[in-house]
Amino acid sequence: MNPHRSEDPEANLAESQEFLSNMEDKKTTRFTDFEGKTSFGMSVFNLGNAIMGSGILGLSYAMANTGVVLFLVLLTVVAVLSSYSIHLLLKSSGIVGIRAYEQLGQRAFGTPGKMAAGIAITLQNIGAMSSYLYIVKYEFPLVIQAFLGVDNEWYLNGNYLVIMVSISVILPLALMKQLGYLGYTSGFSLTCMVFFLISVCTVILYMFYFFQTAYTIPILAFAFVCHPEVLPIYTELKNPTKQRMQHVSNISIVVMYTMYFLAALFGYLTFYGEVESELLHTYSRLDPYDTLILCVRLAVLTAVTLTVPIVLFPVRRAIQQLFFPNKTFYWPRHIAIAVTLLTLINMLVIFAPNILGIFGIIGATSAPCLIFIFPAVFYIRIVPEEEEPMRSTPKILAACFAGIGFLFMIMSLSFILIDWTSGSSKASSGH
Repeated sequence: MNPHRSEDPEANLAESQEFLSNMEDKKTTRFTDFEGKTSFGMSVFNLGNAIMGSGILGLSYAMANTGVVLFLVLLTVVAVLSSYSIHLLLKSSGIVGIRAYEQLGQRAFGTPGKMAAGIAITLQNIGAMSSYLYIVKYEFPLVIQAFLGVDNEWYLNGNYLVIMVSISVILPLALMKQLGYLGYTSGFSLTCMVFFLISVCTVILYMFYFFQTAYTIPILAFAFVCHPEVLPIYTELKNPTKQRMQHVSNISIVVMYTMYFLAALFGYLTFYGEVESELLHTYSRLDPYDTLILCVRLAVLTAVTLTVPIVLFPVRRAIQQLFFPNKTFYWPRHIAIAVTLLTLINMLVIFAPNILGIFGIIGATSAPCLIFIFPAVFYIRIVPEEEEPMRSTPKILAACFAGIGFLFMIMSLSFILIDWTSGSSKASSGH
């Protein structure tokens, strides 16, 4: 036995090598070349942190556009569908022994499938990380200004602060070799979001009912995307089984569903139709120097900053799968990809005009692919017909699931384009 295997289990593995062996036993899938050591609770923290990010700040705006009842129905539907799509991913991975989303695409459709999955993950997660750092750019200067009581200082420039936070906090965490190491920071990030939720619930003024659906569906879809992180977290889970990972996913989704609804409801009941696409900017109209609001801002800043490394892991894996598929782990490459990604995202954040544009466009394209279309078509192609014929109920449901994804994408993009061309788009308004 290699004496170094226990301390660096992936050091000698090619990036495209499977982590589940199905060669010895077709019925029982085993983790043979990576021994997961991340506990159930830490896995829930990591997946929950992957689900919850800046999306929570756009949900009050979505509720203002639909009303409470329709929002709750849509949120419930998207949460249930997200759980079902994770089931499809786990079932597919268990049959063929795959450790990465891109490899499922390759097994199902060859190189085109691998490219499509890698590109979708890259676009989706870059959009997510951009939205997180966008919050840092606009909120951090206000917090520093309020605490220090200064004006017109160079360190109040949001662009500088984004760069400093990226270098001092995000980059060191992003250089971790395994997602499991980030379980504690994920737990702290979720704690900060719980504080945000409790604080929002304390500020309620009046109620209004308003209906407009252009951005609601893509914002909700973006809020529940965690699928690129599912298989990496599954890889590092202690005593990994499909059922155990499904429990991790279900608990994470239920907890985030509850927090999403409560945060959206109380944010909406505070401002109604006046709520902005980024909720904290709406609260700043009350009293930007209020102690509670400042603490909430600081908590959200901490939460979204600690989420960026979690979301960066699948993008780096996708890039490695696309460009270095047969290479063993190499620290210089690992570091170079992280630095390049953070540089690109910083550029996007500095020049992006509005967070809603990021939510809408990315959510309307990549999110339906990752949540609905890819898991369904991979499942149909990977599960052998001897086990489930094409006309079997599971595959018919999977085909319908893919169709729902295409409908989500077409409908959401159409709404957004109509909204823009009509001249009523709020996505063009800067902060």
